[in-house]
Amino acid sequence: MKKQLIPVHTFFLAFICLLLSQCASVKKGTGESEITFNTLLQEMADREALARYPFPEYTLAQFSSYDRAMVKPGDSTWFANWDRSMFIRQELTDGRKEYVMFDTLGPGAVVRFWMTFDGENSGRGILRFYLDGSKEPVIAAPAVDVLSGTVLTNGPLATSVSNATDYKMRGHNLYLPIPYAKSCKITYESNNIQDAGAKTGGESVYYNINYRTYKNARVKTFTMAETAAANKTLETVQQKLSARDRGMEELKTASFPISAEINAGKTVEVPLAAGPNAVRKIQIKLSADNLAQALRSTILEISFDGDRTVWCPVGDFFGTGYQLRASNTWYTQVDTVSGMLSAWWVMPFEKEAKLTLRNLADFPVKAEGDILTSPWKWDERSMHFGASWHQFTNLFTGEMKNNEGGGDPFDINYVQVNGKGTYVGDAISLFNTVYAWWGEGDEKVYVDGEKFPSHVGTGTEDYYGYAWCRPERFSNHPFIAQPDGSGNFVPGYTVNMRLRSLDAIPFTSSLRFDMEMWHWTRAHINFAPVSFYYMLPGGKANIAPDVKDAREPVVLKRSDLISPVVAAGKIEGEHMIYEHATGGNFRYQNTKKYNWSDNMQVFWQDTKEGDKLTLAFVSDKAGEYTIAAQLTKAPDYGKFRVSVNGKQSAKVIDAYSDKVRVESQDLGRFQVHKGRNTVEVEVLKARPNEKKTAFFGLDYLLVR
Repeated sequence: MKKQLIPVHTFFLAFICLLLSQCASVKKGTGESEITFNTLLQEMADREALARYPFPEYTLAQFSSYDRAMVKPGDSTWFANWDRSMFIRQELTDGRKEYVMFDTLGPGAVVRFWMTFDGENSGRGILRFYLDGSKEPVIAAPAVDVLSGTVLTNGPLATSVSNATDYKMRGHNLYLPIPYAKSCKITYESNNIQDAGAKTGGESVYYNINYRTYKNARVKTFTMAETAAANKTLETVQQKLSARDRGMEELKTASFPISAEINAGKTVEVPLAAGPNAVRKIQIKLSADNLAQALRSTILEISFDGDRTVWCPVGDFFGTGYQLRASNTWYTQVDTVSGMLSAWWVMPFEKEAKLTLRNLADFPVKAEGDILTSPWKWDERSMHFGASWHQFTNLFTGEMKNNEGGGDPFDINYVQVNGKGTYVGDAISLFNTVYAWWGEGDEKVYVDGEKFPSHVGTGTEDYYGYAWCRPERFSNHPFIAQPDGSGNFVPGYTVNMRLRSLDAIPFTSSLRFDMEMWHWTRAHINFAPVSFYYMLPGGKANIAPDVKDAREPVVLKRSDLISPVVAAGKIEGEHMIYEHATGGNFRYQNTKKYNWSDNMQVFWQDTKEGDKLTLAFVSDKAGEYTIAAQLTKAPDYGKFRVSVNGKQSAKVIDAYSDKVRVESQDLGRFQVHKGRNTVEVEVLKARPNEKKTAFFGLDYLLVR
């Protein structure tokens, strides 16, 4: 066959086209044609990179220790909760047993690694990273030293939270990227692990590992020498993240001030300069007679190029909910001294943008602040910023749960976005009404129509970077924060945030973010998630403006949500106001075993003789009433005297029984006030046990 000769000019033209194509790839990327430890660090500190669809493209997924009984949405095991010490497999390497927790093919990069532990010598097992099939690990050291020690780097990229929490109960977070060209396997060596789920004891190991897999890119594999070679970049990025360097000094910005008194039901609009531009900073301070309600009922709306993509209460947008709580992340800041709320999300637009503040409250709100924009080079990868908020008001959480998934947990949808873009973070504000942990549930993220989520977690607090439901506040990290954890164990307010950088989740057609509502105890709570994302123009979210719930009165104390008012002559014990106890431990007990009304009772345990408990209820009428108590009796219960509004019952309650039973006890006739009434319970006699303590259980009162 005769060979076809290629003319020199044709070959030269093809060469030029190839060269231009390579140059274009470099231009669209992070400045280099290869993904390296150095380029990933640079990307982490570049807010602009987040506002353009990723190039080279990648997917983000997660390995975790979630309960492997979860196999099919909707079946009886979908909420199984043995989310610990669940590994892919075990391997014997040079005589040592290693538990494989992560194993994937590249090119890719580990971009977030979270762990916590429980049990003897927990966290001291050896963590090993094997890259590109090497038999020798590139990293081998005790897990806590890798994740929050100094083996690889220091804080904030390797840190534990909160500093106020006992070290053994912290979440350990590594945000230092670990790139690999071909493959990555991570193992944990420990002699304390007994079984999957740690059901019979031993060390409990919880982990979540987020990783990128590139679709078409060259990746340079990480080495320990890489950290030294990139020391200058690493140091610069650490300083920027620690100092929350906003980079505003380098920009040519235009200012659009906000100063308005917004009457009830009215709006104020702030049109911005024509594009192409990008919003670089939003600062807002609200003033009102009821600031908490103003933070929830004043709505921030932003439209880009004619499409409204942001609809969110002001307080939730900045990560404080409806109570001012200090925080300072890479993207947001709340200053509780000045009351100023700030955000530095980069928000590009091609032609036009408009910011609107809408007052849904029934009182005027004063708004002050400023919006800064700067020029933006709009291209085919530029995306619009979006934020969606809604509240599950007076949400019933189901009954007492078990680790097999019983007790009626369920999935809550944060948001579903349809289009092409990236998911970049979320926050929740909630009010818990019982003495139990509300956030046992796992995140489940479905990307591009997945039937099984590529992200399944191990608990809500794990997702937000801390551990063990701890209530201690922290806002010392650029990407995670708990500005308030007061409601984690007791009735109160909680705010959690997770804002993403290298762990942003790309999607090409859709993304659905669900979080399990897995409250340990039967409860009614308010639960409000806000989600942040970028999408190419035309993308849509499923959450419509939630006007009704944004107008709902905010909950500042338990009785704002759980009514303590006698209704139809009855008040549940768990609906009464807990005022104080001089000793013992107070909580609400939830079970279906004993036929308690609504499966719950007031439970006062470990009391001693002389201890007093004070509860209160509200009556809408005054008068003399007969009051009876539905009480629990059991072998470890004691003798008590009850007083109503200071008047003692003539009868002593003997709550001892050789088996658990519930019965009614007539307390007598009492004067009931219109409004607040108090019920005092005094321990007269404890049980003759080793600690000489007694329990007390109240199901409900009848006021007739």
